[in-house]
Amino acid sequence: MEPKGNGVKTLGVKLDDALHSQFSLVAALDELSLNDAVIRAVALYVKTKQQEPDFAAKAAAKLEEIEREAAARRGAIQALFGGETPAAAAEPKGKARRGGDTGA
Repeated sequence: MEPKGNGVKTLGVKLDDALHSQFSLVAALDELSLNDAVIRAVALYVKTKQQEPDFAAKAAAKLEEIEREAAARRGAIQALFGGETPAAAAEPKGKARRGGDTGA
């Protein structure tokens, strides 16, 4: 199945009149379209943030949060189709469950 889209996202930005006028002038002086100027500004913002001392720690914390949320969602889906409870579905494979099944 082909992925949807072309790998490009559209972003709408609201600027007040004064900032828009300044931005338009600066872009024109650099002979850039507003689109190209926005792309440069966003790239500079990302690069600047990456160089901050606490950036790596913030990124690691966000990754852990994403992993926890994904595990919870995976467990919920497995519970829907596998008959397990979300807690049991999220349990690591090979770990014995407490109570319940005695094998008889």
